[in-house]
Amino acid sequence: MKLYDVKLLSVTCEILAQKNVIEILGKHQVSGYTVWEAEGNGDKGIRGKGLQNEKNVKIEVILPQNKLQDVTEEIARTLFSDYAIVLYVSDVKVLRPEKFD
Repeated sequence: MKLYDVKLLSVTCEILAQKNVIEILGKHQVSGYTVWEAEGNGDKGIRGKGLQNEKNVKIEVILPQNKLQDVTEEIARTLFSDYAIVLYVSDVKVLRPEKFD
């Protein structure tokens, strides 16, 4: 069984940035993301408890290398200054690469 190299983009952000991140993914024809609520502690303190607009979410999406640079650059350029965001990329392997074009 052949495995194919792709990227896993993980974005942990305040819930107020979720719509913006998803819009950027759509603009670059990236779909198939997963979102869930996240809580934790970082330089902004403990997040994820309390009011709905103070919650964090984690958005993960598998995408090909050729879309990664544009997506991450746009997220950084347009959202980093206004929202608490942690973004990281992992190398992953998939069985059906056509699902992630």
